[in-house]
Amino acid sequence: MRRHPPLLCLLALSFLADPAWAVNGQEFDDYTLGKTFYFASDGEPYGAEEYLPNRRVRWTFLDGKCKEGEWYEEGELICFVYEDQPVPQCWSFEISAGGLTARFENNPNQTQLYEVRQSPEPLMCLGPEVGV
Repeated sequence: MRRHPPLLCLLALSFLADPAWAVNGQEFDDYTLGKTFYFASDGEPYGAEEYLPNRRVRWTFLDGKCKEGEWYEEGELICFVYEDQPVPQCWSFEISAGGLTARFENNPNQTQLYEVRQSPEPLMCLGPEVGV
């Protein structure tokens, strides 16, 4: 009888206990619509995004300033275009028991985000800056 090394067994069990799967546009919309997600990167707060009807979004880096945008499916990626950034920002998303994970595919070594909290409440955005 062949015995498997304990580490391989533990890895197999952890995969079965918390499988992650890549999501398509419909699965992404089903998971996010009507919610606000708070994301972190490398253990630090990164930003939050509110997912609105018709694939519209509102993003903030948690500084009270919000950007309006929209998302669309491009192959296996979800791409975002914001009012101040016309160049699409494309991400691959996975869902697991721990929540949503996103990898920035424009530069995969740059950013990986993970969901730390979701809420049905909208983002708190400051109004336009008014000068004298």
